[in-house]
Amino acid sequence: MKPIHLATLAVATSTACSAFATQYLTVEQAQQVMFPDATAFKDANLQLSVEQMRQVEKLAGEPARSASWRVFAAYKGEAQLGYVVLDDVVGKFELISYAVALNPDASIKQIEILAYRESHGFEIKSPAWRKQFVGKTASSGLSIGDGISSISGATLSCTHVTDGVRRIAAIAQVMLKK
Repeated sequence: MKPIHLATLAVATSTACSAFATQYLTVEQAQQVMFPDATAFKDANLQLSVEQMRQVEKLAGEPARSASWRVFAAYKGEAQLGYVVLDDVVGKFELISYAVALNPDASIKQIEILAYRESHGFEIKSPAWRKQFVGKTASSGLSIGDGISSISGATLSCTHVTDGVRRIAAIAQVMLKK
């Protein structure tokens, strides 16, 4: 085989592998979708202490995974509307980027899928599946089979996003609840 053919094959293969990646929303777009009345979003990044990480793990039933979390507080004038927390979880092989909007009481307002990079399981983007999270807290039905249904063909994506949202709900309970 000539070297030019190998280079062409390498380019075709790398293109085919990334052809499934879809960027649905930027962070700024997600903020506006989740808090349409907001006039400002301010950095409110969190740094969890060791004790807070233990509390999160206990509430979520999952490792806290990180002490640092990217968070934005949503405001309408001087009134705080809630928070937007950004996270990534592994689907089957690739990262799923998503955002969770939280009310001031630490309940889930909304979730949005920002980017999906897997070849299967993109159905988690459906409004019907994401709507299952609305109103839930760290202690109320945030598990597959207990308040959240799975989607056939997207089992790992559903499970991992649900676990991530439960972790964020626990962080909200520990760090953000008013």
